[in-house]
Amino acid sequence: MAKAPSDKLTPATRLVTGGRRKEWTGAVVNPPVWRASTILYENTAALAEGPKTNADGKFFYGRRGAPTQWALAEALTELEPGAAGTMLYPSGVAAIAGALLAVLRPGEVLLMTDNAYDPSRGLAKGLLREFGIETRFFDPLDVAAFEAAICPRSRAVLLEAPGSLTMEVCDVPALAAIARKHDLTSIIDNTWASPLGFPALARGCDISVMSLTKHVGGHSDLMMGSAAAGPEYYAQLRRTAQMLGQVVSPDDAALALRGLRTLGLRLERGASSALAIAKWLQGRSEVASVLCPLLSGAPGHDLWARDFTGGCGLFSFIFKGGDANTRNRFIDALCLFGIGYSWGGYESLVVPVDPAPYRSATPWPPATMDPADRYGVRLSVGLEDPADLIADLAQAFAAMAAA
Repeated sequence: MAKAPSDKLTPATRLVTGGRRKEWTGAVVNPPVWRASTILYENTAALAEGPKTNADGKFFYGRRGAPTQWALAEALTELEPGAAGTMLYPSGVAAIAGALLAVLRPGEVLLMTDNAYDPSRGLAKGLLREFGIETRFFDPLDVAAFEAAICPRSRAVLLEAPGSLTMEVCDVPALAAIARKHDLTSIIDNTWASPLGFPALARGCDISVMSLTKHVGGHSDLMMGSAAAGPEYYAQLRRTAQMLGQVVSPDDAALALRGLRTLGLRLERGASSALAIAKWLQGRSEVASVLCPLLSGAPGHDLWARDFTGGCGLFSFIFKGGDANTRNRFIDALCLFGIGYSWGGYESLVVPVDPAPYRSATPWPPATMDPADRYGVRLSVGLEDPADLIADLAQAFAAMAAA
């Protein structure tokens, strides 16, 4: 079978064809699982040549991978317009840490969106602070304030769109352009939409990070992260990751490759079901606000419609009044939504949302909301029938009211 030129293929087709080089797959469809720490050389001359080439596809030692990891990295790179390469990490947090450590040095300043993933905030307040790197949080919806916050020591900005719990959509192209004007490296956590729904590098970002644990894995059975970038930043990512000894299991890489093949279909189904549920929640008297960028009229929808071509099943909603105990009764009454961290698997999940303790530069609730409407939940909508999920939510509202 002849190989089609990858630059003429659509993303849906690249999901199927990416990383399936003949020299890696042989006569089978999928790259086999290459479990290897030691690489054997023909002779001492070949051994001496090994360290001279540092590229995927060239054997050296197990930390630099083998065909299973190379196939996954190549497939991800082919999905990210503008990427020269993709580094793999043992978790999404490791990918964020790897990207930040690749570009930041002691004495420099990181600007971080105030609605960032909590482990990103923890990294800033812990390890980066211990390394002498200062983090300043900013309102992701105030573009002018972001530019005003840049100082001579500013070196990088970490974006997230939408925000982890409250789902704000920032103007990524505008923020990335300002960062570039001031010689800041722009890093984005692009796990929510993936490059299928938001080609981050093509929109102006320098490094695009994903937690492959979520949608790429898709089955809640692996931990992995990735960071893709153009030539300059990819070289920095690779150098830092190798010095830190970062490597992923070939077995997990094989699982991620399997999940990748159906990524597009699962994202479409999750987004479609989430939108149906979000519309239903809009009509509930117990709900003050539905935080779902896919939903017309919801916060951030206009920017999402302008810059994104897709989404996923992750969104939040906020209760009208009430307290944490009332919200928890609702969660405990659910049957089809598992209570657990993470998202992007085939199963639906729920966690409580109380953003107030995780804000530094912006208040929660924001001025546009009633101060009494503080507590909510985040739903990760899976592949179940949305009608069944809506019925489950309805009975949980009833149980909450009865209690």
